[in-house]
Amino acid sequence: KNLVDSEHLAAHAQRHGWSIAYGLDESEGGTLILNTCGFIGDAKEESIEAILQAAAARSRGDIERLMVMGCLSQRYPEELSQEIPEVDAWYGVHDPLEILRALGCPTDDYDPTLRTPSTPSHYAFLKIAEGCDRHCAFCAIPAIRGGYRSVPIEELVQEAEQLQQLGARELILIAQELTYYGLDQRSPDLLLRLLERLEQVDGIDWLRLHYAYPTNFSEELIRWMASSPKACRYLDIPLQHISDHVLKTMQRAHGERMSRELVEKLRANIPELSLRTTLIVGYPTETEEDFRQLLDFVRQTRFDHLGVFTYSEEEGTPAASLYPDTIPEEVKQERRNEIMALQQRLSLENNARRVGQTLPVMVDHRLDEHTLIGRTEFDSPDVDGEVIIRDAEGHLAIGDLAPVRITAYSEYDLEGEPAE
Repeated sequence: KNLVDSEHLAAHAQRHGWSIAYGLDESEGGTLILNTCGFIGDAKEESIEAILQAAAARSRGDIERLMVMGCLSQRYPEELSQEIPEVDAWYGVHDPLEILRALGCPTDDYDPTLRTPSTPSHYAFLKIAEGCDRHCAFCAIPAIRGGYRSVPIEELVQEAEQLQQLGARELILIAQELTYYGLDQRSPDLLLRLLERLEQVDGIDWLRLHYAYPTNFSEELIRWMASSPKACRYLDIPLQHISDHVLKTMQRAHGERMSRELVEKLRANIPELSLRTTLIVGYPTETEEDFRQLLDFVRQTRFDHLGVFTYSEEEGTPAASLYPDTIPEEVKQERRNEIMALQQRLSLENNARRVGQTLPVMVDHRLDEHTLIGRTEFDSPDVDGEVIIRDAEGHLAIGDLAPVRITAYSEYDLEGEPAE
């Protein structure tokens, strides 16, 4: 989501004469704007490390100006400005126009649909909403980014059309909670209407849904996923846990029964659906019995993709004030490792059944002269598996969507060759 914010900012600056490059190594001699994350401990540490690296470059004179924006500076503006004086200016998550004015750009012509992509041109993220109205006990996002605000459909369709003109064939829809789209406007059918409009954008082949909260799944949405030729048979649903006890203290709006019934319904109605979820282990109220229940759930459900976070106490959240973080870090890590070891075995078994199949594959990048890396519709970029394509004859190019025959597999990746 931060990436999309950066691309909007870059597009307007570029429109007014700035040359844009992404990455610290590309910014020598110019202005560097760092967009930070401040959601969990690891993300904060990574952001601070990047700021310190950039501050050192600023001190050496490698860059002329250093500006920091995003969640971390939204949460800790005073502390950061005192600790890292090399930064020229700090901005939060609601200050894009202020940043542009600091760059000398007029803002009366700001167009929220313009993007300068940082991803490969054949896929792009489409952020359909900002903020969140949920108040999960462990999460600081509502405090950082505010309440849920759905982006108007016409604006999103225009943005999608512009991304397609830049080469996008795949749109990855994201929000803090995708299935809440429109509910802030009392329009429960708005997400379906958006998807139907995006289907009509010529040149877009894949529509992928991320961050779908377990509630608010309509029958119409499930039917759309099952029937649309552009809908990836892929869904990312962050369940977080399966224990009713833990979910209640997390202040989640779903329990074990709803989670199991949703997974069963989705798989029954959407053939070959690839399911991704994320889980939290080591939450303060999680007992050994709760963890074993979660482990059994993962074993029974056989997710196609799974990520596990160890609980990170966030100041200002209900969990931080209600539940002391007493579970040792080594126990949290052991629990995470146990689930990921199980998932690795399950993923190996899931991938084995793909051998011999011919699947449409989106080619993402080239590894060497005769090898390319791509993805099936069952895999999202960066977080899921890849297809290693042996292309000795040079049939394929980056951005192609082509049939690939699967010939081998490993825990997370597949191998294949262009189908004749």
